[in-house]
Amino acid sequence: MRRRVAILGSTGSIGTQALDVIARHADRFEVVGLAAGRNVDLLRDQVARFKVRIATSADDGPEGLRRVAVESEPDIVLAATDGAVAFDAVLAAIERGTAIAVANKELIVAAGELFVAQARRHGAKLLPVDSEHSAIFQCLVGEEPSSIAEIVVTASGGPFWRRTKDEMDRAGLDAALAHPTWRMGTKNTIDSATMMNKGLEVIEASRLFGVPGERVRIVVHPQSIAHGFVVFTDGSVKGQLAAPDMRIPIGYALAYPDRLPNPPQAQGDTLRALGAKPAADSLRYDFEPPDPERFPCVRLAYEALAAGGTVPAVLSAANEVAVNAFVEGRIAFGEISHIIESAMQRVERGEPTLDGVRSADRKARQTATTMIETIERPTPC
Repeated sequence: MRRRVAILGSTGSIGTQALDVIARHADRFEVVGLAAGRNVDLLRDQVARFKVRIATSADDGPEGLRRVAVESEPDIVLAATDGAVAFDAVLAAIERGTAIAVANKELIVAAGELFVAQARRHGAKLLPVDSEHSAIFQCLVGEEPSSIAEIVVTASGGPFWRRTKDEMDRAGLDAALAHPTWRMGTKNTIDSATMMNKGLEVIEASRLFGVPGERVRIVVHPQSIAHGFVVFTDGSVKGQLAAPDMRIPIGYALAYPDRLPNPPQAQGDTLRALGAKPAADSLRYDFEPPDPERFPCVRLAYEALAAGGTVPAVLSAANEVAVNAFVEGRIAFGEISHIIESAMQRVERGEPTLDGVRSADRKARQTATTMIETIERPTPC
């Protein structure tokens, strides 16, 4: 029988790549539900191409997401929306015991304790789609949790890894979107430029794999081929390597525990199989420590994880508002981290229940929005 798939965020970068994977393996998957944002024309094309029974857009609100996640009766839900809009839909699917392919960092960052506990209670698998968490997940197959010494997530460094802090603070949108290796949506690409994506991934790794924050590390790896490592208590290190193509971790999550066969383009070409570009005659892997001075969002994420409660939800929500303001040209790139840090200081910590997370998310957005308005309308001298 084909596996029934519902996609939340079908017209985004992850959603469209997931449909590419599914189209290649139509004998294994059936698309039963699609939820999109504002790109209704593309959604119509997807519905017609995959003969989808239930489809909704942003106009249908959170209830539309829930219909796709639950009423389409999927075997697996790919959660690929941005922000907190899909919280209720994903939680409802988990309560049905449905497997969740997690491509939305905010879900696990803001409400990871709740989702992990509910998944355990209802027997729902949480399958990571982020390349880093997919790599760690693969490294841990067959391993005992007690044997984990450290988890290491890798970072490309984004477009500003070799820039000075002053150059970064003054950078425009086009520069921030010029990612050197990955093809991602706007939000994720800006998060890579600030390295907030790595901070969020540290929190996500801690929640998904039950490892405290001080044992989750970051290394910058500009080639984006080694996606994650696990250091074990005996000194062994396991890593997962692949070309920077999101269709690989997407396919692994959708087909788990199987692996999907892909065209044998790298067969007989060892360097290409290890991530080299076609016709390359050498391949180099570089690893460097992150720079907390130029990338303060990394520090803020570790602080939010250590604080616990609803502080990670505040971090995530304030970041989303600040990134949107930068994309719209309302604030400078260097102001993103200041807005997040101020929101973390001003919004009171609460308990990580769904109501607590919703409240923290709302208050963080209000606080960040007020700060942005103040920046846009400076007090006259």
